[in-house]
Order: sequence, then structure tokens, then C-alpha cells
Amino acid sequence: MANGEVPLVVCVSTDVAVRERVVRRLDDFGTVVICSDLSELRAMLFPTAGDATNPGPGPGPGPVSLGELSVDPGGHLVTWRGEPLALTRLERELLARLASAPLGVWTYERLFGSVWGGAYLGDTAILHSAVKRLRRKLRAVEGGPQVQTVRGVGYRLAPGR
Repeated sequence: MANGEVPLVVCVSTDVAVRERVVRRLDDFGTVVICSDLSELRAMLFPTAGDATNPGPGPGPGPVSLGELSVDPGGHLVTWRGEPLALTRLERELLARLASAPLGVWTYERLFGSVWGGAYLGDTAILHSAVKRLRRKLRAVEGGPQVQTVRGVGYRLAPGR
């Protein structure tokens, strides 16, 4: 490497044999980070455990209501017109952010930092995928809220009918 730069290699694999091969082949190459999955890598790069040096992103949002939608991420419950919706933890948190006051457009950066607790690095694939799954579940609810795209900026929540 030029100018005394030290390379950083990140290996994410659930296969222990693959991780061991990477360590053997890249021994003395530079810094090698080995993780079994992306959540482990995220936890390593963006620790959330509160301590004096790194307080983390803080607690998630509390219960939020928007019209007939009620989202309680802490209670693991989302209801539309009193009927529970089967959403994952990530979908509940995403929906809670979008439904939070003041209502408006949530930029990719703000959503990523708020829901995933990490720095936005320009890759929106994980966010788009989560929104796609959330939209699919909300479409199944008659008259339910809709996640709208604000092209090139982010997302906003439109209350149901």
C-alpha cells in the first residue's frame, strides 16, 4: 500500500471454514474483520450498548398513533382499526418512525440512522428492501396507511382511508 496505508478486509460468512481460510490467507496482510452475519458486523461497527464513551443511538420511539394506526415498538404491537398487524421488529420500528410527529419526509440518512442505528454509507438496498416488505403487508390491510416514496430523498407515510 502507498503512503503507509494499512488495508482493511471485512469477511462476512456463516461458514466457519470460509472464515478460517480468510484468516490463514490474509495473515500479515493488514486488519481483517471476521463476522458470521451482518448483524454482528453492524454491532461491531455501531455499538449500541450504553457506556460513558459510547452512549449509542438511545431508546427507540415510544407508542405512536396516526389516525386508526397505532404503533407500539416497545410493546411489539401494531394495530390498524384495532386489529393487530403481523410485522417484524424492523418493520414496527420503521413504521413508528414514519408515523412520528412531525409528519413529513424522512430522508434515507435519517431513517437509516434512526432505525438501524448506524451511519448511512450511501447504500439504500437494505432500506428499500425493508420498505418493500412493509408496503406488501400494509397493502393487505383494507384502507391502511401507505408508505410513499419521495424520489431521491426518502419516504413518508400517508394515513389510511
